Amino acid sequence: MPYAPGDTGKGAAIFKRSCALCHTAGAGEPNKVGPNLHGLFGRKTGSVEGFSYTAANVKKGVIWGEDTLFAYLENPKKYIPGTTMAFVGLKKEKDRNDLITYLKEATA
Repeated sequence: MPYAPGDTGKGAAIFKRSCALCHTAGAGEPNKVGPNLHGLFGRKTGSVEGFSYTAANVKKGVIWGEDTLFAYLENPKKYIPGTTMAFVGLKKEKDRNDLITYLKEATA
């Protein structure tokens, strides 16, 4: 099933619980263990300036959008074999929809 708009508030809670330890989302915020996500939509994998990516991330060459994130967030290591991202993914479609809906606002 593809992406469908979700609940921004629930997505914010998922981001805080599952993503914020390693990622920031606002303009001008620093990279952490993972890259800053500002400007995520429409950006190519492995392209945040100043962040050191694995070769797998750089070579994937995907443009991030609702549907690519929906697939990626289910199982990042399956979507990009060789990534070092420790996150195991979000198995529930609703959780992925909520997170992506939040990210569309938070990273714009």
